[in-house]
Amino acid sequence: KYIASNVFILMLILNVNLLYIIYDIIYNTILNLFKLYIKKSTNNLILNHEPILYRKDVTNYIGPLNSDIISIIYGTLLGDGNAEKRTVVGGTRINIYQEGSHKSYLLYLHSLFANLGYCNTKIPNITTRLGNKGKIRKIIRFSTWSYHSFNFIYQAWYIKTNKGFIKILPKNIEYFLNPLSMAIWIMDDGRKVGEGLKIATNNFTSEEVDILVSIITRKFNLKCVKQSSGSKNQYIIYFWKESIPDLWNLVKDHIEPSMKYKFGDVISNI
Repeated sequence: KYIASNVFILMLILNVNLLYIIYDIIYNTILNLFKLYIKKSTNNLILNHEPILYRKDVTNYIGPLNSDIISIIYGTLLGDGNAEKRTVVGGTRINIYQEGSHKSYLLYLHSLFANLGYCNTKIPNITTRLGNKGKIRKIIRFSTWSYHSFNFIYQAWYIKTNKGFIKILPKNIEYFLNPLSMAIWIMDDGRKVGEGLKIATNNFTSEEVDILVSIITRKFNLKCVKQSSGSKNQYIIYFWKESIPDLWNLVKDHIEPSMKYKFGDVISNI
């Protein structure tokens, strides 16, 4: 009985160890496959830093995509821009518009896309449209060409609901949130408030805004908080006064001159 009991315990230990070994193999296999997928996806998306001169160079999914264009698009989609995929098998284009009073900024954006080879070089014109209560609005807009290589952007930013496709915060936002995309986002939706700065995030949920605040705080060491915009379920991100100099230093190389006012008088002392 003593020998049988010891044999049973030994077999039990061996079986438990075997289960741990099997679990470890499965876990590491899945982890390595995931890392390989992320690496492959990233390599496919960002292949060079050189300007693309011909539209044919970006007609397939894997590139070559200029790394800056992803940052610019992510910045515009965090703001007022939108991605449009008109057919299931077609490509995606990016639509950008601003009020006519922000013409200098929109022309700056247009030059970024045009110089990288993603849209027509023709300068956009200001047009008028009828707004709320019959008010005449002056707007200026342009669109990129449609590319299959932009489809991953649409897939990351939009989900289908009963009401159609809606914009969401993409899961890979941290990777593409950098000085360039931050600058575009601030120029799009940023506003000077007292001695601080706020970014409107009305299109995102409370949880999504929390994610953005967490990323900005952790990645750039900036002090910012989520605040209510004053409307139900709508929020802003507020940057504290003491973080404005660091925020300016982060994005200043990409700020169009007419948008410097959003950083207030504090930048004159930097």
